[in-house]
Amino acid sequence: MTAATTTTVTVQLRYFAAAAEAAGVAAEDLTLPAGATATDLTDLLAVRHGSELGRILGISSLLVDDVVREDPDAPLAAGDRPAVRVDVLPPFAGG
Repeated sequence: MTAATTTTVTVQLRYFAAAAEAAGVAAEDLTLPAGATATDLTDLLAVRHGSELGRILGISSLLVDDVVREDPDAPLAAGDRPAVRVDVLPPFAGG
């Protein structure tokens, strides 16, 4: 019996602070093709929610399953994982 290959990945997004305000939602789920990258995700979100979110995404940190995504061109999900959680953390003022 051969394991099924995942053709999509569900991205469970959580937006914080200015990112939530610009997106108009605190959270949402998206389905992307397997192998989609952080760049693919941010490009889609800028189209979906507008240029203000696109601007905020350009200065935000993305945490993929609680780990800062350093390489925006690496796949969001490793292997055949069907889902990942992505937190969008814009810069915060104060301490």
